Amino acid sequence: MKKKGTVVCICAHPDDQIFGPGGTLAKYAKEGKKILTIILSYGEFSHPHFKQEIIAKTRVKESEDADKIIGGSGILFLGLKEGKFRQHEKKTTKKLTNLLHEYRPKKILTHASDDPHPDHRATFKLVKQAYDRTQLQCPVYTFDVWTPFSTHKRDAPYLIVDVSKTYKTKLKALSCFESQLGVWGFLINIYYVYAGTLLRNFIAGIKHGHRFAEVFYKLR
Repeated sequence: MKKKGTVVCICAHPDDQIFGPGGTLAKYAKEGKKILTIILSYGEFSHPHFKQEIIAKTRVKESEDADKIIGGSGILFLGLKEGKFRQHEKKTTKKLTNLLHEYRPKKILTHASDDPHPDHRATFKLVKQAYDRTQLQCPVYTFDVWTPFSTHKRDAPYLIVDVSKTYKTKLKALSCFESQLGVWGFLINIYYVYAGTLLRNFIAGIKHGHRFAEVFYKLR
């Protein structure tokens, strides 16, 4: 079946693509769209007591498994070091620019500019710079990960996606990230990111007449 356009998701760490727009990506895949994900880092610092190479390999496998569940068409890792995205800003911006030219997406999804995580904010800046260097006319939408509720007033137009029919798929994809659900991962991810994601999607659904919804804000 011929794909009905390409959607590119650009995020900082493995699992961000599911915590944020996972239900939307699964829905777009079911509609016949090609889903390509670019992840800037391997997230190897998530377990400081283990070898980074082992954690990186594990998180790549988890992301690939999750991508298959949502119907994605592949993941590309850029291999940046967590917390040091801006040290290679020019090189990364050029790489992202070239990839956007290659993929020619119909829509781009990335982190919100005011996300509390510094890598997420850095990713937003890199994507914005790369997009502005292209002549693409596709819309760019941002999503939340570490913000259960927006703490800043956003006047930008937004997109509401009903993910009620693909929410179980999102949750199944999230279950692939077993390395993040250990003792410390449980305390951080389950009680903050995981619970915050469920609550955010549930409240957005109620607010807009759906069971579950994901909200995006338009950058371009």
